[in-house]
Amino acid sequence: MKPFALFLVVILLATACATSPTGRKQLMIVSEEHAIEASKQAYTEALKPFASEGKLDNDPILKARVNTITSRLIAQAVIMRPETRNWEWSIKILDDPKTVNAWCMAGGKMALYTGLIKQVNPTDDELAQVMGHEIAHALANHTAEKMSVAIASSVGVAAVGAATDRPAVTMASVAVAALAVKLPNSRVAETEADRIGIELAAKAGYDPRAAVSLWEKMARVSRGSSQMEFLSTHPNPGNRQSRLRQLVPQMMPYYERGGNRPVYPL
Repeated sequence: MKPFALFLVVILLATACATSPTGRKQLMIVSEEHAIEASKQAYTEALKPFASEGKLDNDPILKARVNTITSRLIAQAVIMRPETRNWEWSIKILDDPKTVNAWCMAGGKMALYTGLIKQVNPTDDELAQVMGHEIAHALANHTAEKMSVAIASSVGVAAVGAATDRPAVTMASVAVAALAVKLPNSRVAETEADRIGIELAAKAGYDPRAAVSLWEKMARVSRGSSQMEFLSTHPNPGNRQSRLRQLVPQMMPYYERGGNRPVYPL
């Protein structure tokens, strides 16, 4: 690497710092705005193979179910972070019965694989925990954080170009945004998403106790699934169920308060 490029990366690493919704310090070479723009293109590319094979949103009953749950979660996300009202929120169902996975890119671009529905068989409360957890990753800016870590790790010229937040989104940054979905989340990011996600779901009217039962189901399915991608990108700390169980009493008042729950139009 040329000395100037190395110098630039060093400066970026030294100055790029942000704070998550839980108060955690994050390495942030890539801005959230840049991550959102790159994720739009990465999202389009990720959906193309499914669309071309007729495997995108082809179950209207499941689509309606997922939209109902997700619209209530997004409404709570907007209350938590009002600026996200301007995000182009989207949820797509990917018809792949062998893959147990779900994800949310920067800017609210989401996908849910039918394998998670068929193999885990979640209740609405449990599915709300899955999607609440994914939305939490976006709210906590984990895509930009993973992009930043990937860039800092590769320390290449293309990576430096992606880090400079130029107006035009480079192909390198789009590739890194797509890679961010496949990279494992850190243990601390998972804990953060668990905490934010269970709160979003409870405030949206979904039973927080389902967070515990969901992971019990995930553990059972993981023993017999060769494509449990959710656990490869969302590492399961040994104390996760215990930690979620401890959060339940704090979340129950949100769940039990009654009244109409707002929805975000999808």
